[in-house]
Amino acid sequence: MSPDPGRPFTVEPWLVREPQLDLDALGQVESVFALSNGHIGLRGNLDEGEPHAMPGTYLNSFYERRPLPYAEGGYGYPESGQTIINVTNGKIIRLLVEDEPFDLRYGHLQRHERVLDLQAGTLTREVEWESPAGRAVKVRSTRIVSLTQRAIAAICYEVEVLDAPALLVVQSELVANEQLPSRGDDDPRVEAALTDPLVAEQHRSDETGATLLHQTRRSGLRVAAAMDHEVSGPNGFKITSEATEDIGRTTVIARLAPGEKLSIVKYVAYGWSARRSQPALHDQVRAALAAARYTGWQGLIDEQRAYLDEFWTTADVEIDGDAELQQAVRVATWHVLQAGARAERRAIGAKGLTGEGYDGHTFWDTETFCLPVLSHLAPEAAADALRWRKSILPLAYERAEQLGIKGAAFPWRTIRGQECSGYWPAGTAAFHINADIADAVRRHVLATGDVEFEREVGLELLVATARLWRSLGHHDSSGEFRIDGVTGPDEYTAIVDNNVYTNLMAQQNLRVAAETAARHARAAARLGVNAEEMASWRDAAKSMRIPFDEVLGVHPQSEGFTDHQVWDFENTPAKMYPLLLNVPYFDLYRKQVIKQADLVLAMQLRPDAFTREQMVRNFAYYEALTVRDSSLSACTQAVVAAWTGHLDLAYDYLAEAALVDLNDLAGNSDHGVHIASMAGTWTAVVSGFGGMRNDGTGLQFSPRLPPALSRISFGLRWQGRQLRVEIRPEEAEYRLVSGPPMRLRHHGEPLALADDPQVRPIGPAEWVEPVEQPHGRAPRARHPG
Repeated sequence: MSPDPGRPFTVEPWLVREPQLDLDALGQVESVFALSNGHIGLRGNLDEGEPHAMPGTYLNSFYERRPLPYAEGGYGYPESGQTIINVTNGKIIRLLVEDEPFDLRYGHLQRHERVLDLQAGTLTREVEWESPAGRAVKVRSTRIVSLTQRAIAAICYEVEVLDAPALLVVQSELVANEQLPSRGDDDPRVEAALTDPLVAEQHRSDETGATLLHQTRRSGLRVAAAMDHEVSGPNGFKITSEATEDIGRTTVIARLAPGEKLSIVKYVAYGWSARRSQPALHDQVRAALAAARYTGWQGLIDEQRAYLDEFWTTADVEIDGDAELQQAVRVATWHVLQAGARAERRAIGAKGLTGEGYDGHTFWDTETFCLPVLSHLAPEAAADALRWRKSILPLAYERAEQLGIKGAAFPWRTIRGQECSGYWPAGTAAFHINADIADAVRRHVLATGDVEFEREVGLELLVATARLWRSLGHHDSSGEFRIDGVTGPDEYTAIVDNNVYTNLMAQQNLRVAAETAARHARAAARLGVNAEEMASWRDAAKSMRIPFDEVLGVHPQSEGFTDHQVWDFENTPAKMYPLLLNVPYFDLYRKQVIKQADLVLAMQLRPDAFTREQMVRNFAYYEALTVRDSSLSACTQAVVAAWTGHLDLAYDYLAEAALVDLNDLAGNSDHGVHIASMAGTWTAVVSGFGGMRNDGTGLQFSPRLPPALSRISFGLRWQGRQLRVEIRPEEAEYRLVSGPPMRLRHHGEPLALADDPQVRPIGPAEWVEPVEQPHGRAPRARHPG
């Protein structure tokens, strides 16, 4: 199928195909075609390196420090930031045909196609090109970042001469401190900090490869990159290698007759450390290379396919009735897996390892959007992400002490654990991240039943965050527990009292901490928890203030929010969005305008705290105020729209979340893909249309399809079981693929699941009053009519 105008990709079930080169979409395509395993990230740059939008080779949590400029300083402000940096680029393979560089901007490009294969885990490229001198060649390359050998990326590069004999020179390189486009930062100190960030320490070469070691100037992190090659082709080819401080180069020279091929397999290994010596890191990457060469190219390909076959058996979401959405949901699931599969106790960033957006930082997005998906599809990856949070607890304790509160204050944005947000109203004051981490622990333990993880990892996270809430809040004169002066998920409303989302998530945090500490009394005692402290948590949770506007019959997003002036949406032109780029924050903060779902997210994560009537009224009220200037919003609105009976609207929001990068809906996919929106896509299907909830008593589903779709099927893991759910307009089927018998609920009806699938009817949806969005901010209608 040909791509839509303005869309660089065709629509296919398991492939993302770019049928022709579109230089205007180069940055977007580089992000979507990025390959990662959670440790290594390679942007989808062309093999020859140019043209490019942004070269990118990233290692998880490898960063450089940079200054955080302030017009006026203040106590507790972070002193420096952390920025992901482009490490040694091992993707580059340059080709010269009879001394003419293979460069798509010159000569005649007869054919150019790239394909991301979601089942094979490969990016392939096929090119037919005629040089300015009239020599024609065919180039085919296949690139992988291994999901089984964590330190390894590999490329198979083949050149065929088409019409006349030609002398070919192939230069395969490692390049450190490569020239990058300007980041566009206003502060020249930031640009300077990231120019040539790597200081050379060691360079070596042998006949078929090279090794480079560098260290960052400020953060003191050491990185090693090594490459090796296997070459096959006509007799008489020559291979040599050399290395300088910032470049390792292996050169292959061959003369080919028409129809002959030169094939080069390039293995690249990466490693970094803040502690290991030069020899240790050198030996580490050389050992990884040796293992990759032992496995061989085909072995790596076979391992990749086997890993993904097992993953997709559970993770695949099938959608009948919308081919574009089907592709998008699979792409979304793929990128979420890539972001965390082999992160192994390091952070999952908002862009994964697909671009430099947000400086490579991780936010609360990870715990609230990504980890619930990984807990059901790749549980060990979710567990490792939470182990990373535990590893930075000492820094979170230190930050809380600096802020004058007890417990742990996790950073709003970070790479290695220190707070990196220089804007405290949206950063430091957004304490809800602490409850979001606690909620991810709760969800993971429920999904996996992993009691050992709960005791060894989860308990201290729950205790540390519960202590923060008990210290941050206070009982007022009426006995209610208040949490004042905080910022909720909506960054257009800052420094408020009793944000409902924050209070409800803190309430749950306090309750779960007390329950978990009681279950693991000995481990809790080692953390200094006693009966009196647990009682204080329960008391704060029981008396938590949850504001409610009796006149309007809705929950104000925060104390007094519904009394604020409503934003003038009618007279806000489309070019003003996103508002944060065109309107002063002080104006946003004092009016009813919402960047992203806040109270609606509270309903998604704490549905037990709302009646059905409240949920319906709240959703209608906040739909009219939410402008979705954040990609985090659509997926949440999709879930709650489905729950409240707005099935067509939920379908529209699901498509917006799923297509944010494939269609570049936010206009910034060149900075990296939107991992949280992609994770939210899965949640919108499974929790939205599947109606999946878990309140601690077990799984329950309340499935219902939008009219445009004829079938949805999805799988998940649940406490050692593999479950598949298939939804059709009038019935749902539940099948236990593996694991012991279990119980669940279908629209409230108990259901026992063992060897045989169970089919249950789905009644008609209740009619609900249509809702409205702010002027000009409705999602694109996708449903017929």
